[in-house]
Amino acid sequence: MPVIDVPQPAFMEDEEISIFADAVGKFYQQHAPEKRVESWRENGQVEREFWNEAGAAGILGVSVPEEYGGHGGDFRHDMVVLDQQSKHEVDGFAASLHNTIILPYLVRHGTEEQKKKYLPKLVSGELVSAIAMTEPGVGSDLQSITTTALKDGNGYRLNGSKTYISNGQTADFIVVVAKTDPNERAKGISLMLLETEGAEGFERGRKLDKIGMDAADTSELFFDDVFVPGDNVLGGVEGKGFYQLMGELPQERLVIAMGAATSIEKALETTVAYVKDRKAFGQTIWDFQNTQFVLADLKAKGTAGRIFVNDCIAKLLKGELDVGTASMAKYWLTELQGEVVDKCLQLHGGAGYINDYPIAKLYRDSRITRIFGGSNEVMKMLIARGM
Repeated sequence: MPVIDVPQPAFMEDEEISIFADAVGKFYQQHAPEKRVESWRENGQVEREFWNEAGAAGILGVSVPEEYGGHGGDFRHDMVVLDQQSKHEVDGFAASLHNTIILPYLVRHGTEEQKKKYLPKLVSGELVSAIAMTEPGVGSDLQSITTTALKDGNGYRLNGSKTYISNGQTADFIVVVAKTDPNERAKGISLMLLETEGAEGFERGRKLDKIGMDAADTSELFFDDVFVPGDNVLGGVEGKGFYQLMGELPQERLVIAMGAATSIEKALETTVAYVKDRKAFGQTIWDFQNTQFVLADLKAKGTAGRIFVNDCIAKLLKGELDVGTASMAKYWLTELQGEVVDKCLQLHGGAGYINDYPIAKLYRDSRITRIFGGSNEVMKMLIARGM
């Protein structure tokens, strides 16, 4: 029995979902064995070929409508892809970014022409996506970005730089957040769709050396007078970018909260197994009352976290997940993740600081969740606005 034994929510009790989960699990077993994933960690990125394999297996674009080359599923299918990825420890594969963050921008906001042009390629793996928001010196304050996309004939010239871009080394389709009107703040922002192949003036910077998430490439990107066709403003209208971003952020933040809940469960499971096996002073670590009290406290909090996340997913499926609730989920679950993983590492003693043990990797990987998708300080501001 798992440490966090919350029953599967009713919305996942569907035979088709179960069959899909088995198929996704088999794909990861066959195409992402331990040795291959380890090579991704060593190289700092997932090989491009894996994206083609995932596309061919129907792992990409699972909730994209069939009319645009997708598989016609919903967010539950996206959840299956992410859950099976976690269970099989397929590090670095940015399915959450591609499937649940970037493709929805096109599905919900793209013009008919943009959907028909790009979605089939993103579903097949012919195109791999990234979104370029953050700039050097500009973090969560997106209204203050300095990257510009200014009119030039029948298109735009893109100038600026971005940093901390997930999939930055791999992506050949990038949604770039830029100012089409530098004199405005929110109303001046547009989302530009850039295909990188043959894009003169586009340059990938260094692959950033992170303290965790070793297999996920994170990069700097540079744009020097890069030409973007006039038809490549998302939605076809300038100045809508900030509102498009705000509309999609609740789902992104829920996905982060879901990942935090999974990390909490993995940390508890590996720690319970460790303390029941490791002995000190003539008994197992588990036999000490302090160990039991610490883990009991974390189990109680982790259970509450999982129930909260499931409730948020149910709201999302009904179209009822609001910004404040998504912000609370992202804030509270990632803070709890940090607490749980840290205390679980402590129960490992010196072994917890050794990368051979799973808890060490969970510790390194968990730190970023309180920062990306909007820092937790920003989450608290958003929560307070609704009070």
